Amino acid sequence: MIKNNYVITIGRQFGSGGRELGRLLAEKLGIAYYDKELLGEAAKHSGLNAEIFERNDERSPSFLSGMFSVSSGYNPIVCYASSSSITADNIYRAQSDFIRQLANTQSCVIVGRSADHILRDHPNAINLFIHATMDDCITRIMRRGDKTTPEQARVIAEKTNKLRASYYNFYTDKKWGDAASYDLTFNSSRISIEEIASIVIDYIYKKFGEPHSISTR
Repeated sequence: MIKNNYVITIGRQFGSGGRELGRLLAEKLGIAYYDKELLGEAAKHSGLNAEIFERNDERSPSFLSGMFSVSSGYNPIVCYASSSSITADNIYRAQSDFIRQLANTQSCVIVGRSADHILRDHPNAINLFIHATMDDCITRIMRRGDKTTPEQARVIAEKTNKLRASYYNFYTDKKWGDAASYDLTFNSSRISIEEIASIVIDYIYKKFGEPHSISTR
């Protein structure tokens, strides 16, 4: 049985099912799930406005000028930026601090945000990457309503993948999507999300022993 916190990080191509896998794993394992939710929590933790986290979500550095509002009551913004400017690097550092705090206090699934690199020294981190054929990504993107035509879906998939790769490669010493950077990689065009989740859970059993919180749902 796992005595300490464990964390599953998921890197993913846009439309490959990474978010679906993360939610399914969190449900089956009875642990917390963080994707977009992480942005608001990280903003609250750092005292910065959530809007600046959202604007820079998985984007390589760009300079943000001007003042941004700070959460009421707590103002550690001086730890990350001057009073007149906030950089993407400051935001990344604040988000990284929050991800490490999460990993130290609870078991959870974290989707994206280069969490595998941020938690590279965490002894109980399991790092996954999910990819799929472009046709299957397009189908999934349209099915969930992100875009209405195959052409639109392809454009957003290619653009988002490029942004994610640029972000990941800039902040880490690894290459986004390279199998050597992860514990397990999956092609969701070859195997279903449900089957992938079962393999990952089996891997957790073998690596750590069965967590007491495993759900049978």
